[in-house]
Amino acid sequence: MKVATEAAGAGLGSWLGTGSVSVVVSSSLNTFCAHKRYSTGLTIAEFKCKLELVVGSPASCMDLELYGAEEELLGRLDCDEALLGSYPVADGCRVHVIDQSGARMGEYEDVLQVEKYKITESDYKKRPESLRSFLRQQCWGHYDAEGTRRRAQEAVLAATLPLGARCQVRLLGQPSKLATIMFVGQTHFKPGYWVGVCYDEPLGKHDGR
Repeated sequence: MKVATEAAGAGLGSWLGTGSVSVVVSSSLNTFCAHKRYSTGLTIAEFKCKLELVVGSPASCMDLELYGAEEELLGRLDCDEALLGSYPVADGCRVHVIDQSGARMGEYEDVLQVEKYKITESDYKKRPESLRSFLRQQCWGHYDAEGTRRRAQEAVLAATLPLGARCQVRLLGQPSKLATIMFVGQTHFKPGYWVGVCYDEPLGKHDGR
């Protein structure tokens, strides 16, 4: 009996406008739908103001239709003073917003219609918090003069090492090893130019390629 009473109380509370409900919001202006949860204690006027942030239509230009989980029309939410919970709204219902402002379909989704902010090149150079200013301060990218010079030197040296050429590899604390150059160039795992060699003796991790 206690369980039945609590269940009945929960349903009655939802009907009287307390609690919340999860609904799907669609609009005559947009192609997308949004899943939202709202308090059933909202008046329809307050509900429209919250829907304005979802669909973009002015609250004063909205007509609302309520559909059930099976897409059957349950009625219109046409009394601004009434509570949302006073209508047969339940989890899974869809609230469809019909815009009466005269806006066209997709108008609020077309980003090409949004005025873009533009800044001149001279003004951008003066901004201390820009990405360009940060890269310049850190000497990164195009502003790394030393790194650019070093990479240019490496490219010149790499061009003098033909594949198949013989070489001698000297590592600190190890005896010199004879090898054949198998690769010269840049890699995906680290910057700079790398030389891959194949040792004459069965040493190393792979064939240098």
